[in-house]
Amino acid sequence: MEIGIILLSFLFFGLFLLVLNIVTSVWAYRDAKGKKKSQEYCLVVLLGTLFFPIVGLIVYFLIRND
Repeated sequence: MEIGIILLSFLFFGLFLLVLNIVTSVWAYRDAKGKKKSQEYCLVVLLGTLFFPIVGLIVYFLIRND
C-alpha cells in the first residue's frame, strides 16, 4: 500500500513536469511569434524548449530581444 502511494506521487510529479514543459514551450513559441520573428525561428524555439526544457528556455531568454 505504501509503495503504491509513493509510485502514484512520482507519476503525478512526472505528469506535472511534462505539462509544465509543454506549457513553457508553447509560451516561448507564442512569445517569439508575437515579436514578429520568422516561422522557422519560432519552430526552432519550440523544438529547443520542448526537447531541452531548462537549457532551451535559458537560451531563449538570452537571445530574445525586448
